Amino acid sequence: MKAIVLFSGGVDSTTCLGMAVKEYGADEVLALSIFYGQRHQKEIEAAKQIAAYYKVAWKQLDLASIFADSDCSLLTGSSEEIPKESYADQLSHTEGKPVSTYVPFRNGLFLASAASIALSNGCEVIYYGAHSDDAAGNAYPDCSSAFHEAMNRAIYLGSGEQLRIIAPFVEMTKADVVKKGLALGVPYELTWSCYEGGDKPCGVCGTCRDRAAAFEANGIADPIGGETK
Repeated sequence: MKAIVLFSGGVDSTTCLGMAVKEYGADEVLALSIFYGQRHQKEIEAAKQIAAYYKVAWKQLDLASIFADSDCSLLTGSSEEIPKESYADQLSHTEGKPVSTYVPFRNGLFLASAASIALSNGCEVIYYGAHSDDAAGNAYPDCSSAFHEAMNRAIYLGSGEQLRIIAPFVEMTKADVVKKGLALGVPYELTWSCYEGGDKPCGVCGTCRDRAAAFEANGIADPIGGETK
């Protein structure tokens, strides 16, 4: 294997997967999907379908117990409701803290876990789909350029300079990500982004709003719906 992709089954990670397959070939790519106690299985189901579409190896990892003490609104044990507003609106009353859908240090944990699996499988790179819209306003601080640079250095040094992180969208918007994916022919009709686990996207959570806006910016409709209400 050459590359491992942190793979949620959403727009950003699926675009990363498409890029990795183009760069290395399907036989050299491993997609890693992580269950962290989220309220539904929709994104894991989407990830499985997309991995089959690309004909890449796929692994699942269960890290839910690590977040058992968290009240993040995405998690099954949380008493909080998932916000039905944009990230900008959410940040207006967080006093500079991350939004309630921020899972504590999730990307740091995911990247460290992926590093161990990558080294065991002979991979030289880890792809993950952080982008600037998620980092904006400290909504998701583990999506920022500074975080990426720090984790990349830590993993590079900690792996004996064998492994590095590629975050191709860290300076890009979600609209830029969709533009890249459309050019690659990414099967966005198979992806799932919504924080709710219904039959259709809710259209009003932060990620649904961002997703709809990204497709609209590219002049096309989201293939799975999810228009902002």
